[in-house]
Amino acid sequence: VITVVVSLTAGSAFLMWVGERINQNGVGNGISIVLLINIVSRMPDDFVALYTKFMSGKSVAMAVLAAVIIAAVILVTVVFVIILQDGERRIPVQYSKKLQGRKVIGGQSTNIPMKVHSAGVMPIIFAVTLLQFPGMIASFWPQSGFALWWGRWMNSATIPYNIIFAILIVALGYFYNMVTFNPVEVSKNIQQYGGFIPGIRPGKPTSDY
Repeated sequence: VITVVVSLTAGSAFLMWVGERINQNGVGNGISIVLLINIVSRMPDDFVALYTKFMSGKSVAMAVLAAVIIAAVILVTVVFVIILQDGERRIPVQYSKKLQGRKVIGGQSTNIPMKVHSAGVMPIIFAVTLLQFPGMIASFWPQSGFALWWGRWMNSATIPYNIIFAILIVALGYFYNMVTFNPVEVSKNIQQYGGFIPGIRPGKPTSDY
C-alpha cells in the first residue's frame, strides 16, 4: 500500500512538473499535451485489437469492409468531438448609457460566449479514476469475492462497465459545470456594471436564463 501511494504521488508530482515546464517554454498547455501523449501511446494497441477482432481471419472483402467502417466511425467521432468542443452559444448583453460629466459612457452591445461543453475531458478523467479505484482496492485482496466479481464484470470489455462509464461521464459533466460556472455570480456582475440581457429582467430571471 505504501509503495502504491508513494509511486502515484511521485508520478503525479513529476507529471505536474513536466506540464509546467511545457507551459514555461510556450509549447502549449502542458497537462493537455501529457494527456494527449498518453492517449496516442495506446493507439497502436487499440489498432491491433481492432484488427484482431474484426479483420483477422476474414476474407479480403470482409476485412476491407471492416476497415472502411472502422475508419468512418473514427472520422465521424473525431468530427463530432471537434464540433461539440468548439460549439458555443453567445448570450447578448446590452449595457445602458451613463452620463458622466460631459461624456456618455456605456451603451455598447457585447455577448457572453458560453461553451456548449465547457468541461472538456475532465469528466472522462474523473470517471476513469472512480472506476479504477475499486479495482485498485480489490487488487490488495486478489482472491476475495469482490475482487473476482470486479475482475469478471467491471472491465472495459463488459457492458455493465461501459454503461456505468457513460453515466458517470454525463453526471460528472453536469457536476463540473455546476462547480465552475455560477449563473448567480454572472448575473450579479452583469447587473453591477449596468448590463442586461435584452428581454430578460435583471436578478433571478437573468440567472435562471
